Amino acid sequence: MEQPCRSVLLKNPRACENLKKPYVKLMVKKTLINAIPHKGLRERLLDRIDPDVSVVPVVRLTGVIASSGPLRDGLNLSGVAADLEAAFKIRDAKAVALVINSPGGSPVQSSLIFKRIRALAEEHELPVLAFVEDVAASGGYMIACAADEIFADEHSVVGSIGVVSAGFGFSKLIEKLGVERRVHTAGESKAMLDPFKPEDPEEVERLEVLQEEVHKGFKDLVRKARGDKLEGDEKQLFSGEFWVATQGIKYGLVDGIGDLRAVTREKYGEKVRLRLVGGPRPWWRRRPGIVGELPDAGNFATDLLGAVEARSLWSRFGL
Repeated sequence: MEQPCRSVLLKNPRACENLKKPYVKLMVKKTLINAIPHKGLRERLLDRIDPDVSVVPVVRLTGVIASSGPLRDGLNLSGVAADLEAAFKIRDAKAVALVINSPGGSPVQSSLIFKRIRALAEEHELPVLAFVEDVAASGGYMIACAADEIFADEHSVVGSIGVVSAGFGFSKLIEKLGVERRVHTAGESKAMLDPFKPEDPEEVERLEVLQEEVHKGFKDLVRKARGDKLEGDEKQLFSGEFWVATQGIKYGLVDGIGDLRAVTREKYGEKVRLRLVGGPRPWWRRRPGIVGELPDAGNFATDLLGAVEARSLWSRFGL
């Protein structure tokens, strides 16, 4: 088979040189791509060769930050790691956008997600933009701090930079039911804060020491992430109080008011393409095998209490 350039050369000697010109190459590519019947693939390939198109991958981080179970959807590193990796690997991306809607939860999972985002951003040398929907509070705000810039709606809730431990006390309930609690431990603190026995002031004091350590780490993270942007009295900033985004801007917790589409268009042009990566999975796909997801009685009770606590976290912010 003759080479295309050789065939053209026999008819028009200058045509071969024209084919080497960038704009002619672009037109040839567009013609070939437009012949592809699959619309989605066709549009992606056209975007890839268009020099005016900017791609921004989008990852949604939604829910209470905790492990997942049959009765609750948890936001955790294992659930979002693959989506984050895929977003940062998208070819020719200009930035990675995080859409955050979380009232907080586990400080460990919040920290793990924060660290993974920062590690990927540094590895791929990409800026990160965070967009707050209803709320980014407590651990949700910690995750937002992984971004280089934080944007929100005027009425989004941000802040709650503090630590809380909540649970239930059942000591009087089991007494009324005539149930005897039997606990045998090796180690005097092994049954500390058992919800089926009366609260011990010494145990509460130990818990408060742990909370102070976690709170200190949270404050250091915010100081490092937000730097000179922070304004106002730190005692108030780190009190656990939360604000709407317009107030959050005054304290340096938020960089600006704006939504994903408007901000990315302003930064990267009208032809910016927002590419959603991943998303929520059906409960039967969260773990291998349906049987593995079915809870036993103990796990069911734990998940039920977890669901109640998750609902209470959202309700703190009127959601």
